[in-house]
Amino acid sequence: MLGRIVALAAVAAGGLMLSKTFRKSREAGYTSTVENSIEVNVPVSTAYNQWTQFEEFPRFMKGVREVRQIDDTHSHWRAEIAGKEEEWDAEITEQIPDQRIAWHSTSGAKNSGVVSFYGISDSKTRVVLKMDYGPQGFLEGLGDALGAVKARTSENLQCFKEFLESHGKETGAWRGSVGQH
Repeated sequence: MLGRIVALAAVAAGGLMLSKTFRKSREAGYTSTVENSIEVNVPVSTAYNQWTQFEEFPRFMKGVREVRQIDDTHSHWRAEIAGKEEEWDAEITEQIPDQRIAWHSTSGAKNSGVVSFYGISDSKTRVVLKMDYGPQGFLEGLGDALGAVKARTSENLQCFKEFLESHGKETGAWRGSVGQH
């Protein structure tokens, strides 16, 4: 009997949390944040160089269908999010070789973030991804509340690691800098 009462209380508390999350996700400007990191067994310059190759992302990021590099700081993305196709344009706002790349969307699906690279040793790098995004609709709100985006970013970082370590080197590089604005 006590077990049933505890289970009912847990379900009620979970329902209340989901209700609050959905209410917030419908508010204008609501964003959620996810942060994940992974250690990759390559030098920092190799990890950084591969990350600059946005058009390669569909090869290791689940859900990303296409990335078109428009110029040094602009790209167009097409991805499947919560079962539906989304598109957005993104602008790199800061890029420091071997250290960080920051971006924000300029149209479409709302997102922004920064990926940072930390050399742990000559052959190991920690990649830290922090991203803000605006869940749209019931399914994205539910996925946000249940931690699906955090799980997907963790999975994608693992795929990045496997892709890079299996190749042993980057597929290309862009070593230019972009000033913060």
